[in-house]
Amino acid sequence: MIDRAETDAGRRASVLTTGHVPVGDGHQIYVETSGAIDGMPIVFLHGGPGSGCQTAHRQLFPKDAYLVMFDQRGAGRSLPKRSRADNTTDHLIADMEKLRAHFGIDKWIVAGGSWGATLALAYAQRHPRHVIGMVMRSVFLGTHAELETAFCANLSMFYPNLHDDFLAMLPDDERADPLGAYWAHILDADAQHSRRFALAWHDTERILSQIAPECTTLDPLRLDDPKVALPASPFMEAYYFSHDCFLKDRPLLENATALAGIPGIIIQPRYDLLCPPATSHRLAARWPGVEIRVSSQAGHSLRDGETVGAMQRAIVDMIARVS
Repeated sequence: MIDRAETDAGRRASVLTTGHVPVGDGHQIYVETSGAIDGMPIVFLHGGPGSGCQTAHRQLFPKDAYLVMFDQRGAGRSLPKRSRADNTTDHLIADMEKLRAHFGIDKWIVAGGSWGATLALAYAQRHPRHVIGMVMRSVFLGTHAELETAFCANLSMFYPNLHDDFLAMLPDDERADPLGAYWAHILDADAQHSRRFALAWHDTERILSQIAPECTTLDPLRLDDPKVALPASPFMEAYYFSHDCFLKDRPLLENATALAGIPGIIIQPRYDLLCPPATSHRLAARWPGVEIRVSSQAGHSLRDGETVGAMQRAIVDMIARVS
Protein backbone atom coordinates (compact mmCIF):
# COMPACT_ATOMS: atom_id res chain seq x y z
CA MET A 1 0.00 0.00 0.00
CA ILE A 2 2.62 2.55 1.13
CA ASP A 3 6.21 1.87 0.10
CA ARG A 4 9.26 3.41 1.72
CA ALA A 5 11.17 5.01 -1.14
CA GLU A 6 14.18 6.41 0.69
CA THR A 7 15.45 7.02 4.20
CA ASP A 8 17.87 9.72 5.32
CA ALA A 9 20.16 9.25 8.30
CA GLY A 10 20.26 12.17 10.68
CA ARG A 11 19.46 13.51 14.12
CA ARG A 12 15.76 12.87 13.49
CA ALA A 13 14.52 9.92 11.41
CA SER A 14 13.47 11.21 7.98
CA VAL A 15 11.58 9.21 5.41
CA LEU A 16 9.81 9.46 2.06
CA THR A 17 6.97 7.04 1.42
CA THR A 18 4.72 6.76 -1.63
CA GLY A 19 1.74 4.61 -2.49
CA HIS A 20 -2.03 4.29 -2.67
CA VAL A 21 -4.57 4.13 0.15
CA PRO A 22 -8.08 2.74 -0.59
CA VAL A 23 -10.72 5.18 0.66
CA GLY A 24 -13.90 3.53 -0.60
CA ASP A 25 -16.22 3.90 -3.61
CA GLY A 26 -13.53 2.24 -5.74
CA HIS A 27 -11.10 5.14 -5.24
CA GLN A 28 -7.45 4.70 -4.28
CA ILE A 29 -5.72 7.90 -3.18
CA TYR A 30 -2.07 8.43 -4.08
CA VAL A 31 -0.21 9.60 -0.97
CA GLU A 32 3.31 10.77 -0.17
CA THR A 33 4.73 11.34 3.28
CA SER A 34 8.09 12.99 3.86
CA GLY A 35 10.17 14.71 6.50
CA ALA A 36 10.79 13.84 10.13
CA ILE A 37 8.55 11.06 11.40
CA ASP A 38 8.35 12.71 14.83
CA GLY A 39 7.91 16.22 13.40
CA MET A 40 4.88 18.52 13.31
CA PRO A 41 2.21 16.84 11.12
CA ILE A 42 1.15 18.94 8.13
CA VAL A 43 -1.27 18.00 5.34
CA PHE A 44 -0.90 19.83 2.02
CA LEU A 45 -3.92 20.25 -0.28
CA HIS A 46 -3.29 20.88 -3.97
CA GLY A 47 -5.27 23.22 -6.17
CA GLY A 48 -7.54 22.79 -9.14
CA PRO A 49 -9.74 20.96 -8.41
CA GLY A 50 -7.94 18.21 -10.28
CA SER A 51 -4.34 19.37 -10.59
CA GLY A 52 -2.53 16.97 -8.24
CA CYS A 53 0.54 17.34 -6.02
CA GLN A 54 4.01 18.05 -7.37
CA THR A 55 7.45 17.21 -6.04
CA ALA A 56 8.20 20.96 -5.94
CA HIS A 57 5.48 21.43 -3.32
CA ARG A 58 7.76 19.76 -0.77
CA GLN A 59 10.07 22.78 -0.86
CA LEU A 60 7.39 24.80 0.95
CA PHE A 61 7.88 22.77 4.13
CA PRO A 62 10.82 22.36 6.53
CA LYS A 63 12.43 18.91 6.60
CA ASP A 64 11.84 18.58 10.32
CA ALA A 65 8.05 18.61 9.79
CA TYR A 66 6.07 15.47 8.92
CA LEU A 67 4.38 16.22 5.59
CA VAL A 68 1.43 14.34 4.11
CA MET A 69 0.61 15.18 0.46
CA PHE A 70 -2.03 13.40 -1.60
CA ASP A 71 -3.70 13.57 -4.98
CA GLN A 72 -7.42 14.11 -4.48
CA ARG A 73 -10.00 11.79 -6.05
CA GLY A 74 -9.68 11.76 -9.83
CA ALA A 75 -6.52 13.90 -9.73
CA GLY A 76 -2.86 13.19 -10.39
CA ARG A 77 -1.88 9.60 -9.68
CA SER A 78 -5.01 8.65 -7.78
CA LEU A 79 -7.14 5.86 -9.23
CA PRO A 80 -9.32 5.62 -11.21
CA LYS A 81 -7.75 8.44 -13.21
CA ARG A 82 -9.91 11.52 -13.79
CA SER A 83 -12.92 9.81 -12.21
CA ARG A 84 -15.75 12.11 -11.21
CA ALA A 85 -17.87 9.29 -9.76
CA ASP A 86 -18.46 9.64 -6.01
CA ASN A 87 -16.32 12.76 -6.11
CA THR A 88 -17.56 15.73 -4.08
CA THR A 89 -16.15 18.03 -1.44
CA ASP A 90 -17.71 15.83 1.23
CA HIS A 91 -15.90 12.83 -0.22
CA LEU A 92 -12.57 14.69 -0.16
CA ILE A 93 -13.10 15.75 3.46
CA ALA A 94 -13.88 12.15 4.39
CA ASP A 95 -10.71 11.03 2.56
CA MET A 96 -8.66 13.46 4.65
CA GLU A 97 -10.08 11.98 7.83
CA LYS A 98 -9.27 8.47 6.63
CA LEU A 99 -5.69 9.49 5.86
CA ARG A 100 -5.33 11.23 9.22
CA ALA A 101 -6.45 8.05 10.99
CA HIS A 102 -4.35 5.87 8.67
CA PHE A 103 -1.17 7.68 9.69
CA GLY A 104 -2.12 7.88 13.37
CA ILE A 105 -2.28 11.69 13.47
CA ASP A 106 -4.47 13.38 16.08
CA LYS A 107 -4.05 17.02 14.98
CA TRP A 108 -2.27 18.56 12.04
CA ILE A 109 -1.57 21.87 10.35
CA VAL A 110 -3.64 22.17 7.18
CA ALA A 111 -2.04 24.01 4.25
CA GLY A 112 -3.14 24.75 0.69
CA GLY A 113 -3.66 27.38 -1.96
CA SER A 114 -6.58 28.40 -4.19
CA TRP A 115 -8.86 25.32 -4.36
CA GLY A 116 -6.53 23.82 -1.76
CA ALA A 117 -7.51 26.71 0.53
CA THR A 118 -11.20 26.02 -0.23
CA LEU A 119 -10.83 22.40 0.82
CA ALA A 120 -8.74 23.40 3.85
CA LEU A 121 -11.50 25.73 5.06
CA ALA A 122 -14.24 23.17 4.41
CA TYR A 123 -12.30 20.50 6.31
CA ALA A 124 -11.45 22.77 9.24
CA GLN A 125 -15.05 23.91 9.59
CA ARG A 126 -16.17 20.27 9.67
CA HIS A 127 -13.37 18.92 11.89
CA PRO A 128 -11.95 21.83 13.93
CA ARG A 129 -10.81 19.49 16.72
CA HIS A 130 -8.21 17.96 14.41
CA VAL A 131 -6.80 21.25 13.03
CA ILE A 132 -4.04 22.84 15.09
CA GLY A 133 -3.31 25.65 12.59
CA MET A 134 -3.80 26.70 8.97
CA VAL A 135 -1.57 28.25 6.30
CA MET A 136 -3.24 29.22 3.03
CA ARG A 137 -2.50 31.11 -0.16
CA SER A 138 -5.02 32.90 -2.38
CA VAL A 139 -8.29 32.11 -0.63
CA PHE A 140 -11.13 30.85 -2.84
CA LEU A 141 -14.49 30.38 -1.11
CA GLY A 142 -15.95 28.20 -3.86
CA THR A 143 -18.73 30.58 -4.94
CA HIS A 144 -20.11 31.32 -8.39
CA ALA A 145 -19.71 35.04 -7.71
CA GLU A 146 -15.93 34.66 -7.36
CA LEU A 147 -15.72 32.80 -10.67
CA GLU A 148 -17.82 35.50 -12.36
CA THR A 149 -15.43 38.12 -11.01
CA ALA A 150 -12.36 36.25 -12.25
CA PHE A 151 -13.44 34.97 -15.66
CA CYS A 152 -15.84 37.76 -16.63
CA ALA A 153 -15.18 41.06 -14.82
CA ASN A 154 -11.41 40.78 -14.31
CA LEU A 155 -10.84 39.08 -17.65
CA SER A 156 -12.63 41.85 -19.56
CA MET A 157 -10.98 44.60 -17.52
CA PHE A 158 -7.35 43.44 -17.62
CA TYR A 159 -7.27 41.33 -20.81
CA PRO A 160 -10.01 42.63 -23.14
CA ASN A 161 -8.53 40.87 -26.19
CA LEU A 162 -8.44 37.58 -24.32
CA HIS A 163 -11.99 38.18 -23.13
CA ASP A 164 -13.05 38.58 -26.77
CA ASP A 165 -11.28 35.32 -27.66
CA PHE A 166 -12.89 33.58 -24.68
CA LEU A 167 -16.39 34.64 -25.75
CA ALA A 168 -15.76 33.99 -29.44
CA MET A 169 -15.56 30.27 -28.69
CA LEU A 170 -19.28 30.34 -27.83
CA PRO A 171 -22.38 30.74 -30.02
CA ASP A 172 -24.05 34.14 -29.63
CA ASP A 173 -26.96 32.76 -27.61
CA GLU A 174 -24.59 31.30 -24.97
CA ARG A 175 -22.55 34.41 -24.27
CA ALA A 176 -24.93 35.75 -21.62
CA ASP A 177 -23.78 32.89 -19.35
CA PRO A 178 -20.27 32.08 -20.57
CA LEU A 179 -19.22 30.12 -17.51
CA GLY A 180 -22.15 27.73 -17.57
CA ALA A 181 -21.72 27.34 -21.32
CA TYR A 182 -18.01 26.56 -21.02
CA TRP A 183 -18.57 23.96 -18.33
CA ALA A 184 -21.28 22.27 -20.39
CA HIS A 185 -19.02 22.14 -23.45
CA ILE A 186 -16.05 20.84 -21.43
CA LEU A 187 -18.19 18.05 -19.99
CA ASP A 188 -19.73 17.19 -23.38
CA ALA A 189 -19.55 13.48 -24.21
CA ASP A 190 -17.96 14.26 -27.58
CA ALA A 191 -14.23 14.21 -26.74
CA GLN A 192 -13.16 16.16 -29.82
CA HIS A 193 -15.74 18.86 -29.13
CA SER A 194 -14.91 19.17 -25.42
CA ARG A 195 -11.16 19.27 -26.09
CA ARG A 196 -11.16 22.77 -27.62
CA PHE A 197 -13.14 24.24 -24.75
CA ALA A 198 -11.02 22.48 -22.12
CA LEU A 199 -7.83 23.91 -23.65
CA ALA A 200 -9.38 27.36 -24.00
CA TRP A 201 -10.45 27.33 -20.35
CA HIS A 202 -7.04 26.06 -19.24
CA ASP A 203 -5.11 28.66 -21.24
CA THR A 204 -7.36 31.51 -20.09
CA GLU A 205 -6.96 30.48 -16.47
CA ARG A 206 -3.19 30.19 -16.88
CA ILE A 207 -2.96 33.73 -18.27
CA LEU A 208 -5.10 35.09 -15.44
CA SER A 209 -2.89 33.32 -12.90
CA GLN A 210 0.40 34.93 -13.97
CA ILE A 211 1.53 38.44 -13.20
CA ALA A 212 3.44 38.66 -16.52
CA PRO A 213 2.13 36.06 -18.99
CA GLU A 214 4.09 35.65 -22.22
CA CYS A 215 0.92 35.40 -24.33
CA THR A 216 -2.39 37.12 -23.64
CA THR A 217 -4.60 35.69 -26.38
CA LEU A 218 -5.95 32.26 -27.28
CA ASP A 219 -4.12 30.48 -30.10
CA PRO A 220 -6.64 28.75 -32.45
CA LEU A 221 -3.89 26.53 -33.87
CA ARG A 222 -3.03 25.27 -30.41
CA LEU A 223 -6.68 24.58 -29.58
CA ASP A 224 -7.00 22.41 -32.70
CA ASP A 225 -3.62 20.67 -32.42
CA PRO A 226 -4.13 17.00 -31.44
CA LYS A 227 -0.51 16.82 -30.25
CA VAL A 228 -1.13 19.31 -27.43
CA ALA A 229 -1.44 17.41 -24.15
CA LEU A 230 -4.92 17.64 -22.69
CA PRO A 231 -4.81 18.70 -19.00
CA ALA A 232 -7.06 17.04 -16.43
CA SER A 233 -7.96 20.10 -14.37
CA PRO A 234 -10.50 21.77 -16.75
CA PHE A 235 -12.74 18.70 -16.56
CA MET A 236 -12.67 18.45 -12.78
CA GLU A 237 -13.07 22.22 -12.45
CA ALA A 238 -16.07 22.24 -14.80
CA TYR A 239 -17.63 19.43 -12.79
CA TYR A 240 -17.02 21.04 -9.39
CA PHE A 241 -17.79 24.61 -10.46
CA SER A 242 -21.06 23.62 -12.14
CA HIS A 243 -22.10 22.14 -8.78
CA ASP A 244 -21.09 25.23 -6.74
CA CYS A 245 -18.12 23.21 -5.44
CA PHE A 246 -20.67 21.13 -3.52
CA LEU A 247 -20.68 23.87 -0.87
CA LYS A 248 -24.00 25.59 -1.48
CA ASP A 249 -25.57 24.13 1.66
CA ARG A 250 -22.46 24.90 3.76
CA PRO A 251 -21.06 28.23 2.52
CA LEU A 252 -17.56 28.82 3.84
CA LEU A 253 -17.86 32.53 4.58
CA GLU A 254 -21.10 32.21 6.50
CA ASN A 255 -19.69 29.32 8.55
CA ALA A 256 -16.32 30.96 9.29
CA THR A 257 -17.22 31.23 12.99
CA ALA A 258 -16.46 27.49 13.19
CA LEU A 259 -12.79 28.45 12.77
CA ALA A 260 -12.72 30.33 16.09
CA GLY A 261 -9.69 29.30 18.11
CA ILE A 262 -7.73 28.01 15.11
CA PRO A 263 -4.72 30.22 14.24
CA GLY A 264 -4.27 30.94 10.55
CA ILE A 265 -1.95 32.73 8.13
CA ILE A 266 -3.05 33.72 4.62
CA ILE A 267 -0.48 34.60 1.98
CA GLN A 268 -2.36 36.94 -0.33
CA PRO A 269 -0.77 38.03 -3.63
CA ARG A 270 -1.57 41.69 -4.27
CA TYR A 271 -2.33 41.23 -8.00
CA ASP A 272 -4.17 37.93 -7.91
CA LEU A 273 -6.92 38.17 -10.55
CA LEU A 274 -8.37 34.72 -9.78
CA CYS A 275 -8.49 35.04 -5.98
CA PRO A 276 -8.22 38.78 -5.23
CA PRO A 277 -7.36 40.25 -1.81
CA ALA A 278 -10.96 41.26 -1.10
CA THR A 279 -11.90 37.62 -0.58
CA SER A 280 -9.23 37.06 2.08
CA HIS A 281 -10.29 40.23 3.85
CA ARG A 282 -13.95 39.19 3.88
CA LEU A 283 -12.91 35.90 5.48
CA ALA A 284 -10.63 37.61 8.01
CA ALA A 285 -13.51 39.83 9.13
CA ARG A 286 -15.26 36.68 10.40
CA TRP A 287 -12.22 34.76 11.63
CA PRO A 288 -10.46 36.53 14.52
CA GLY A 289 -7.49 34.14 14.58
CA VAL A 290 -6.20 34.76 11.05
CA GLU A 291 -3.36 36.98 9.82
CA ILE A 292 -3.07 38.20 6.21
CA ARG A 293 0.40 38.67 4.73
CA VAL A 294 0.45 40.41 1.37
CA SER A 295 2.85 39.21 -1.32
CA SER A 296 3.38 42.54 -3.08
CA GLN A 297 4.68 41.79 -6.59
CA ALA A 298 2.77 38.59 -7.29
CA GLY A 299 -0.24 37.20 -9.10
CA HIS A 300 -2.06 33.94 -8.46
CA SER A 301 0.76 31.62 -9.46
CA LEU A 302 2.81 30.15 -6.65
CA ARG A 303 5.91 30.91 -8.73
CA ASP A 304 5.23 34.66 -8.90
CA GLY A 305 7.37 37.07 -6.89
CA GLU A 306 8.20 36.14 -3.32
CA THR A 307 5.19 33.89 -2.77
CA VAL A 308 7.20 30.69 -2.26
CA GLY A 309 9.39 32.38 0.35
CA ALA A 310 6.35 33.88 2.04
CA MET A 311 4.72 30.45 2.26
CA GLN A 312 7.89 28.91 3.65
CA ARG A 313 8.14 31.57 6.36
CA ALA A 314 4.46 31.24 7.22
CA ILE A 315 4.78 27.47 7.66
CA VAL A 316 7.79 27.88 9.96
CA ASP A 317 6.00 30.61 11.93
CA MET A 318 2.86 28.49 12.31
CA ILE A 319 4.86 25.50 13.54
CA ALA A 320 6.52 27.73 16.13
CA ARG A 321 3.16 29.21 17.15
CA VAL A 322 1.41 25.89 17.77
CA SER A 323 4.32 23.79 19.04
